[in-house]
Amino acid sequence: MHNNVDTLFDNLWSNYLEVTPSAIKVHELLGSTQQSDVINDHIALRTFNLEKVGLEKLAAHFLAVGYKECGEYHFEAKKLYAKHFEHTDPTKPKVFISELLVEKCSESLQKIVKDMVEQIDEAAVTADNFLYSGTHWQVSNETYKALLEESEYAAWMSAWGYRANHFTVSINHLANFETIEAVNASLKDAGFELNASGGEIKGSPEVLLEQSSTLADHAKVLFSDGEFAIPSCFYEFALRYNKPDGEIYTGFVAASADKIFESTNAR
Repeated sequence: MHNNVDTLFDNLWSNYLEVTPSAIKVHELLGSTQQSDVINDHIALRTFNLEKVGLEKLAAHFLAVGYKECGEYHFEAKKLYAKHFEHTDPTKPKVFISELLVEKCSESLQKIVKDMVEQIDEAAVTADNFLYSGTHWQVSNETYKALLEESEYAAWMSAWGYRANHFTVSINHLANFETIEAVNASLKDAGFELNASGGEIKGSPEVLLEQSSTLADHAKVLFSDGEFAIPSCFYEFALRYNKPDGEIYTGFVAASADKIFESTNAR
């Protein structure tokens, strides 16, 4: 595992850019001249709740570089469970890790997922690069499409594996924007499509967090039966509000996160 938090995030970022080239355009669009105001609020990672690769196995990589567990979330309709983690240094990005509750899915999905996970070398899970190692298996495009019928989350994992599902611009830190509406308008003017599931803006000042996101880029995946372009990763935007005690809210809102997951939906 990494012993330096910045090295870990640098690697996660370069891996994310490989399949999310639009992220560079987002920086150019939202950042001031120096780009130093484009600060990462949080990243998200996905996994399965199987012992070899469960949420805690991913979290261990972050605990090793100064993170602590801070909150848990349930997504019953999507059969997901998640936790978020914060670093002792509040300027470091928060981390949101979710896992698919495999036993709640169909037998056919369970078999596909267990077959994929069986192909992961035990030693790979604790290796420095595991969180940005991609897939350790290869599925067919037919299998991907079969998973898509039941769980977009499982289908995405089958194609992309271990990598940051999204990075998030902290609107609070932007020099040229104060509201999420202004950020969204700028993105749309530049040709970005936003995730409109549950409305373009998820959350509200009342729940202390407003979020929006682009729809995922498309990138090519080499499946066992050919190369196909499918949704890859996306960029999120978050505006946080102060709690009654004056401290900024650092958690997440399950109802909003539920809709953010849909940024990678096939369309």
